[in-house]
Amino acid sequence: MRHAGLKCAVALSAIFATTAQAQDSNQELAKKLSNPVAAMISVPFQFNYDRGYGPNDGSKSTLNIQPVIPLSVNADWTVISRTILPVTSQNDIEGASGSQFGLGDTTQSFFVSPAKPTESGIIWGVGPAFLIPTATDDLLGSEKWGIGPTVVVLKQEGEWTYGALANHIWSFAGSDERNDISSTFLQPFLSYTTKDAWTFSLNTESTYDWKADEWTVPINVNVSKLFTIDKQPISLGAGVRYWAAAPDNGPEGLGVRLTLTFLFPK
Repeated sequence: MRHAGLKCAVALSAIFATTAQAQDSNQELAKKLSNPVAAMISVPFQFNYDRGYGPNDGSKSTLNIQPVIPLSVNADWTVISRTILPVTSQNDIEGASGSQFGLGDTTQSFFVSPAKPTESGIIWGVGPAFLIPTATDDLLGSEKWGIGPTVVVLKQEGEWTYGALANHIWSFAGSDERNDISSTFLQPFLSYTTKDAWTFSLNTESTYDWKADEWTVPINVNVSKLFTIDKQPISLGAGVRYWAAAPDNGPEGLGVRLTLTFLFPK
């Protein structure tokens, strides 16, 4: 009986250890999702719904396809490709402007980042950002090519991740009939990831239009959970956002965000 009890105890210990390791692994993967320059392939699908555009209370639904692909340069440096390709459906976005559906403009960023954090734990990346006029409708894009610098700085301490991502884009080519672009994007962020891979996050995705002298400031609160299906790590998330500032033609009030992310760790 003693031997049987000992074997049972050893088996239970092994099960609990395996479960703890799996939770630790999922927690680390969830924390990597909070790091914009993590050395891990991920493919997020981010759905946003907002309303209050213009005098006709127009609405917009956008699915952002946002693959993140790290490219190892050598043992010390990594280049991270971050793409944002929006697929948008909108209605009366500029008064009685009808409905449009299709692709929006693509934002493509490349970050050169050290393979390891600094001695003080700082993670950073810097590089170029490009605006590519991929919109399939005049009201879905700017019809302008753009370029500028982008930078991200963050730190991860225990369960916490905090930092900021920023870029500035100037237009340099495109339709002469459309307004030139000089736009600054600021995204400070804070997140907390639990041992069982729940992540609670707060950020803003603020944009300042230097040509129109206008701020657009959504404040986002999100909750996500990372889990594994048949060895495939997946993160599901949901949240709300409040438009603290926006141009006169909207949006306003509360919006909704849903996320589905596939992770491909090494």
